[in-house]
Amino acid sequence: MSPRVLPTVLTAALIGGLVAAAPASAAESHQRPIRLLGEQIVPNSLLFQGTVVGGLSSIDYDPRTGGYALICDDRSAINPARFYTATFPVSADGVGPVTFTSTKPLLRPDGTPYPPLTQNDPSKPQNEQTIDPEELRVDPWTGDYYWSQEGERTATTLIDPSIREARRDGKYVRDLPIPANEKMTPTAGPRQNLVLEGITFTGFGSLLASEVEGPLLQDGPAPTTTTGALSRITLQGRYGPVLAQYAYPQEQIFASPVPDGAFATTGVSSMLAVDQADPTKFLMMERSFVTGVGNKVRVYEIDTKGATNVLNVKSLADAQHVKPVKKRFLFDAADLGLSTVDNLEGMTWGPKLPNGDRSLIIVSDNNFSATQVTQFAALAVPSERL
Repeated sequence: MSPRVLPTVLTAALIGGLVAAAPASAAESHQRPIRLLGEQIVPNSLLFQGTVVGGLSSIDYDPRTGGYALICDDRSAINPARFYTATFPVSADGVGPVTFTSTKPLLRPDGTPYPPLTQNDPSKPQNEQTIDPEELRVDPWTGDYYWSQEGERTATTLIDPSIREARRDGKYVRDLPIPANEKMTPTAGPRQNLVLEGITFTGFGSLLASEVEGPLLQDGPAPTTTTGALSRITLQGRYGPVLAQYAYPQEQIFASPVPDGAFATTGVSSMLAVDQADPTKFLMMERSFVTGVGNKVRVYEIDTKGATNVLNVKSLADAQHVKPVKKRFLFDAADLGLSTVDNLEGMTWGPKLPNGDRSLIIVSDNNFSATQVTQFAALAVPSERL
């Protein structure tokens, strides 16, 4: 079968509901817990090849090298916007030291690094303006990179979010199309800094799924301590066509800030396909921060089968009879025994463990702050939990 035909076949199954739900492998009461294998903390302000390591917003396993690719959300304010590669051993006995092996800048179509926000030229094409990188995935077909960035929304600047393809050396290849409802307009589209936070390949690399971190302006208010919200998941072919969108029910903010009225936020920081053979199931990482309380990070498994395709629904706030994706709680990072629950933003499947469990690798973004940490942790996920 031609690889360009495969996305169409898989999408027919996805939207038409032809993919059968996998039977439960064990009763809930007999499921083994998700457990911490180990963690490593990278020193703050670590220097590597002339750059400051930090701001690691995503992680993805690279089967070609046995290592990992990580995007940095530095908007060229400290060093040019970039990604890293790294290695660290993961086994049933724990996690070994993290060794960074390379770093490359993400490049514009003209071959130059992206400018910092303070030097952005709004007269340039959108794909040459400043970026806010968030997630990077290794293309299972070519080994190249697909990466997302959040764009910009201020009173004077509107830059669309994007999903772009880059070579392994950071050279620009192309922009993928995004849905019209995810583009920035004065009154609609994504909220500032709540945009394309997560992407993942599925369908053996024939499909790409993405999510916006929070609800679009037209889809209703952001979550509060009393109410959740609906954001959107998008499915498209690896060559670009947008195929479907689904409503994702976000949790409410877990606590009130201290003092009252201080900063509090929540949103989806990463998504990950559960099984490449089933393009309907994903893990969703919901990351929250509340001033005076701290971070909370929870991971859920979702299933898009039976959910309403809302690609042509203008507003989820006004829509009737919209069925969101099914959602099931998987774990709360606070229950894992980590040394600290920091700003976890990325996740990827790591090597399979000798007993058949899957390893799930998570990473935190320290925001280049002396009070936060760059944290790598590995979890063992029993087969019956998914």
